[in-house]
Amino acid sequence: MRLYLAVAVLMLAFVAYTEAQDADSGFANFQDRLSEFGRNVAEKAKDTIDTIKNSEVAQKTQNWFEEKFAKLKTHFQQD
Repeated sequence: MRLYLAVAVLMLAFVAYTEAQDADSGFANFQDRLSEFGRNVAEKAKDTIDTIKNSEVAQKTQNWFEEKFAKLKTHFQQD
């Protein structure tokens, strides 16, 4: 009877140990997926910002501000 009890306790300990390792690997997978998600978001944000910077509207707006600033600069230098 003691042998059966000892084997049962060892089996429970083994099952608990393997489940604990599975939980650790699940957490590691979660960290990897979270890191990958962060990299993907950063890459997409960078691509979007580059697209906006290089758009025709952005270039026209930048040129407009540069022209207005140049006019103001020359106006204040004349006075």
